[in-house]
Amino acid sequence: MSITTTENKNKGKVLVVGAGIAGLCSAYYLQKAGWEVQVLEKEDGQNNCSIGNAGMIVPSHFTPLAAPGIVAQGLRWMLDSKSPFYVRPSLNPELINWGLKFLRHANQKHVDAHAEAIRDLNLYSSQLYDILKGEVGFDFELRQNGIMMLYKSKAAEHEEQELAERARSLGLDAVPYDKAGIQALEPNLRLDAVGGILYNCDGILSPSKLMHGLTVWLKEAGVTFNYQTAVEGFQVSGNKVKSVKTSKGTFDADEVVITGGASLPHLVRNLNIKTPLMPGKGYSFMVEPPENRAMQHAALLVEARVAVTPMDGQIRFSGTMELGPANDRIYSNRVKGIVESIPNYFPDLNVSYPEKVWYGYRPCSPDGLPYLGRSSRYQNVSIAGGAGMMGLSLGPAFGKTIADLLDGNTSQTNIQGFRPERFQ
Repeated sequence: MSITTTENKNKGKVLVVGAGIAGLCSAYYLQKAGWEVQVLEKEDGQNNCSIGNAGMIVPSHFTPLAAPGIVAQGLRWMLDSKSPFYVRPSLNPELINWGLKFLRHANQKHVDAHAEAIRDLNLYSSQLYDILKGEVGFDFELRQNGIMMLYKSKAAEHEEQELAERARSLGLDAVPYDKAGIQALEPNLRLDAVGGILYNCDGILSPSKLMHGLTVWLKEAGVTFNYQTAVEGFQVSGNKVKSVKTSKGTFDADEVVITGGASLPHLVRNLNIKTPLMPGKGYSFMVEPPENRAMQHAALLVEARVAVTPMDGQIRFSGTMELGPANDRIYSNRVKGIVESIPNYFPDLNVSYPEKVWYGYRPCSPDGLPYLGRSSRYQNVSIAGGAGMMGLSLGPAFGKTIADLLDGNTSQTNIQGFRPERFQ
């Protein structure tokens, strides 16, 4: 495994909080830029949201979660325990506060204002994945052959073709196919769909292979990992953080990068920074495909809101967005909703309720935009998180942007709308 860094060493010590994809990518680009990097992770790094997700790289997802129509659709789904999108009723003040902010941003003006910035950050990240594949020396099953949007109704077809037209106006490669055309893209699996859109700008990878391989690479490169190390506070002097207090002692740092996934609000609250997030629980499971039925492309089942990804010789099905306070329960009806949608699109796949179900929490901001950039309150604090369903997709762009900012360089894309303290 080849490891290269820049010649400019000893820039200072950086503490990266969180060992999800944003944390690992930040550590990667900072280490290559010549910083001394330590990672603080409250768990063991084996089962975070970056490992069990759909493994999709999605420049096609230029529309933030806070978009027109999502509120009305969510209300229709509220009474269906198997629905793709669900807000668990609660008097939790954080959920109520998040919901009010979400309602203020769910409009076309908001979508139009940020579509290009989201597109650019995803495209930049996709390019970085291509480079990463050649740098790290391990295989994480990167396949840049596009993702299919499959739909079964004329109403969905109309909406998806309008969205594809908008994507093309943004310079994205989106090609519509009729029933026969979309089937020709998947010769090994019979499809039941009116048609589909192939977003050639999208790609997939194996999250578990990426996360494991990147962790090994970083350790061999000299990055220190401190697992089971929960952040408990910060020692601040003026407008700088001098050290991070944890369950395993105090760590000094010249720079602090806070990622932390769905835990981000709790972490930055100790710095009087507000980054409202709501954990969006999602589920996934793996299925062995029938013999000689290997998938050629990943797919998103439009009406069901289910992601289908070939990886590790199997097929991963993932979906649901369940907003509410975090808990450790697996709601079987949510999983059944995924299972029951599969034969509607893939008649030859007879999938039973899985023995092993994974769940994780997507960190969803109320405006559907990530938190990325330098803190305006502290000279040496940076934040990268809140990417919602785009976390894996944006990982390298998060990491490289953080490294550029710490080096005093301008970010490669416009991140002004992603300011970490925009809700202060």
